[in-house]
Amino acid sequence: MKHLIVLLGLAALAVPCRSQGGSPANAPQEPDPAREAGEEEEDPFYKSPVNKLAAAVSNFGYALFRQQSSQTPSANVLLSPFSVATALSGLSLGAGERTEDVISRALFYDMLEKAQLHSTYKELLSSIGSPTKGLKSASRLVMERKLRMRIAFVNELEKSYGFRPRVLSGNARADLQEINQWVQQRTGGKVVRFLGEIPAGLSILLLGAASFKGQWATKFDPKLTKPQDFHLDEDRTTQVPMMSAPRAILKYGFDSELSCKIAQLPLAGGVSLMFFLPESVTQNLTLIEDSLTAEFVHDIDKQLKTVQAALRLPRLRLVAETRLGEALQAMRLQALFSTPNLGKISAKPIRLSHAHHKVAFDLGEDGASPVFGSETEVARLNFPIDYTLDRPFLFVLYDNDSGTLLFVGKILNPQQA
Repeated sequence: MKHLIVLLGLAALAVPCRSQGGSPANAPQEPDPAREAGEEEEDPFYKSPVNKLAAAVSNFGYALFRQQSSQTPSANVLLSPFSVATALSGLSLGAGERTEDVISRALFYDMLEKAQLHSTYKELLSSIGSPTKGLKSASRLVMERKLRMRIAFVNELEKSYGFRPRVLSGNARADLQEINQWVQQRTGGKVVRFLGEIPAGLSILLLGAASFKGQWATKFDPKLTKPQDFHLDEDRTTQVPMMSAPRAILKYGFDSELSCKIAQLPLAGGVSLMFFLPESVTQNLTLIEDSLTAEFVHDIDKQLKTVQAALRLPRLRLVAETRLGEALQAMRLQALFSTPNLGKISAKPIRLSHAHHKVAFDLGEDGASPVFGSETEVARLNFPIDYTLDRPFLFVLYDNDSGTLLFVGKILNPQQA
């Protein structure tokens, strides 16, 4: 089992990590008849239907991230899986029972109340759609040329998920322009030219796009941002603009089993960014990726300890475009791409043929309050640590209230397009 260690000067405080179910590993416990019968105590955080749903779609997001990362081991991966999950969940409204079950398993809906699912998703969309969070997420289903759709599906999709499907007109230029303009408008102008062309053989295109323009809870001093080496591997470096806060206050822990330093920093709007920094530039990130679940991140968030740190991290201005069809098919969704039952959408046989994803992520020095390190804060904390993101790392951006995964990234090179 993993152990999280927070180092403060010469003292080392060991904090046991929690399992996915929320129970501390190796912690003394009173006998519990329910546990002896094989039942696991539910974390109070997950008693809310919205939080349960958020955990489910987040676990889909982590699984999608792992799958995409395994397909591109030598490149950055940047995803906002919530936009993809939203389009998939909306698609399930048009599915027959067997196809609906395929989507539900992929989205980890097994333990959710089916009757309340789509109304709860509407509530979740409203919760994380607050402008203060900095996230703009866009989901859509683009349908083949002149498809006649059932009005009940169109109305329910718009009611629960806030978007209408787009049916291609047959005028490729006009269709392309409308789709790209729609995405650009929905992402606050940050995601441009979502499609270069209308894909050949399109039956259903699943569209997921997102942008994030964040503000730290406490801003960085731009005058301290300097070019600094980022170690790509043992032999190669690249220069990146490195933001610096000599007296930052953050939450920190060291996971001995994953061999990584974990830091969490709050952002404005009730969202947080958690970094996973391997001890060595040569360390494989797969073990850390495999550990990521909604429950794991939630448990870690509760166990990290507030420390003072000399903090340095790259300015993150990233754009990523990803074709997700292969990854989705590897995630128990092959049936959607072959012969699904989508009879609630149209009498004509249709299938998922394409899945496109494009995101923009922007996090610089901006913050909601003055620069790090007031005398009052620093006086309470001694033994400062060093936390420098100068080698490949992972990050997770999540909503504090619901736990929803908003963005996840594997950054091998902050300068890589």
